[in-house]
Amino acid sequence: MFNFFNKKNKITDISWLGIDMHSHILPGIDDGSPDVATSLRFVKALEDLGFDQLIATPHIFKELYPNTKLSIDQARFALQLAMDQANVSLKLDSGAEYMIDQDFDLEAEMCPIQQKFLLIEMSYLNESPNISQRVFDVEIKGYRPILAHPERYTFYFKDKTRLNRFRDKGCLLQLNLLSIVGYYGKEVKQLAEYLLKENMYDLAGTDLHHDKHLNTLTDAVQSGKLYDLLGHYAFKNKELFGQAMTQTT
Repeated sequence: MFNFFNKKNKITDISWLGIDMHSHILPGIDDGSPDVATSLRFVKALEDLGFDQLIATPHIFKELYPNTKLSIDQARFALQLAMDQANVSLKLDSGAEYMIDQDFDLEAEMCPIQQKFLLIEMSYLNESPNISQRVFDVEIKGYRPILAHPERYTFYFKDKTRLNRFRDKGCLLQLNLLSIVGYYGKEVKQLAEYLLKENMYDLAGTDLHHDKHLNTLTDAVQSGKLYDLLGHYAFKNKELFGQAMTQTT
């Protein structure tokens, strides 16, 4: 199905990662895919690259994207129906990406990944107040926190060691795949390289929102560049998420 090697013996698929655990491919509920047709196209493209499981993580951010478990489930069901009709066998699951701000409410009905993990994010410009306490609160509720794309937070560019606090508290760190190819800029790439060198990442995801993301990812994968940069890193996507998926009824 995939071209594992090209003429220069480069690995040109992404089956080595296998599971995308961060994306915005559910239709019409955040700043990602606008409709089912686009979502289905994204799913097919990701399958062609070598993914065999996708975990969609739409934003839950009251100010802009006040999603709930119901809105996320409805969007996932709509996409799954389209996948079934198109005979797409790739596995689809969902969680959410929570903005840690004053509206973050752990007493609400949560949307964890596989009932175990909570993907969290902050503003790119300012660290969330009491972030260490909020991470602790997530753990007290019984979830394993995952900090999305730490390399993109500008307040860590000049003080990388501040990210050690998250690892010390048991929080997993997730790399955006496009960060390492320079998509978000030089400083993001440099911080990603540092975190990789220090073996601080646990997971990787596409954080796919739109066609520009998809096109850049496709070029990086099919050229063999992404494998050269990341293929030997011990990401835990398959280890942590390659189990039987949770189904919502």
